[in-house]
Amino acid sequence: MTLEEMLDRECIRRTLARYTTAGDRLRLEPFLSVFTEDAVLESEGVPEADAFRYQGRAQIAGWITRWTERADDAQAPTHAASFVRHHLSTSDVEFTAPDTARGRTYWTAYTDIGPDHGGYYLDIFRRCGDEWLIAHRRVRLDWRAQNSLFRTAISRSREV
Repeated sequence: MTLEEMLDRECIRRTLARYTTAGDRLRLEPFLSVFTEDAVLESEGVPEADAFRYQGRAQIAGWITRWTERADDAQAPTHAASFVRHHLSTSDVEFTAPDTARGRTYWTAYTDIGPDHGGYYLDIFRRCGDEWLIAHRRVRLDWRAQNSLFRTAISRSREV
């Protein structure tokens, strides 16, 4: 492994951490900053109620904004958790060209009940200047606790 590859891996690791922290805190600008302008964020292999697909920063922004708007209006909140913390574990990154890489990263979301749901991300990263950004993220849901506080989160975060 070269020094440049080690630095690129660290940049990708930082992008993963920024996505997770900003998403858990529902911070719009930091969340959007980890995506390329034409990024795709979508689910894969999930029940229809959990399916979503957003393309481009504008659509992704609309989606994450709806998570906070629902919590502030008279409708039911997007989810029933008072907090959420996604924990990333195994992450395997493979460079596919000088400016692209793909990755698979396992995650578990913790809420008030403890382990709430988990799965993995399948990513395509693209070098953009000094950063590695997410060009395409597929979110897989492997399991959900029987008493998950996120059972209706995806359906409630859709456009109405």
